[in-house]
Amino acid sequence: MGSEILLQIRELNKTFDGFRAISNLNYELRLGELSAIIGPNGAGKTTFFNLITGYHRSDSGQILFNGKNITGFPPHLISNLGIARAFQVINIYPTLTTYENVRQAVLSDQKRTLDIFTLASRLGRQETMEILQSCGISGHANVISGTLSQGDKKRLELAIALGNKPKLLMLDEPTAGMSGEESKETMELVNTLNREKNLSIVFTEHDMSVVFGYARRITVLHQGEIIADGTPEEVRGNETAQRVYLGEEA
Repeated sequence: MGSEILLQIRELNKTFDGFRAISNLNYELRLGELSAIIGPNGAGKTTFFNLITGYHRSDSGQILFNGKNITGFPPHLISNLGIARAFQVINIYPTLTTYENVRQAVLSDQKRTLDIFTLASRLGRQETMEILQSCGISGHANVISGTLSQGDKKRLELAIALGNKPKLLMLDEPTAGMSGEESKETMELVNTLNREKNLSIVFTEHDMSVVFGYARRITVLHQGEIIADGTPEEVRGNETAQRVYLGEEA
């Protein structure tokens, strides 16, 4: 794991109609980390993700990514800077093939739609196939994506995110709706992407076997505040985290 700070959150606040969803939150993520954000329903996890990726604007505080202040930036600019997000509800083009879904992301990252010196069908082909291979779905390249299994749809969404060459990948409940075997395969892929590509990854998840089985750092949110942060062993032994959340998940 690198020592460089990739993401830094300073005194972040967000209120909705008088309800404080995020309260004076400070958080740092270092390059190469595989980190989980957990907590009870309403703890602020989704708001935290939305603030970082530009879907909500903070009331106060700062968000710095790779040393740049991105506070208040819209989602497309944040994506261009290297933060990719995969949502709990799968976001793909169901009528396109698996290959076409990923190729769209690759061409978008390359800012290319037409090259007079290259056949259109060849644009982004090598990069697309490499990403499909890395995500274990190259065998489904010509399959209409809407017909894929839940697990393969999630892997496709990861592949689409990788098409934008992110420095930080944010995953919202990556194993939601999956069987036990699909969950394991998906998280093994996440682990591989983190280790082999040194891709920084933050994910939310309700399945504690997934969280403690794969995250190397865990942050526990409660009522918009961090109540525990550390290695899985440190968080498991934290009395506040046990009382507020982990006890009911055991």
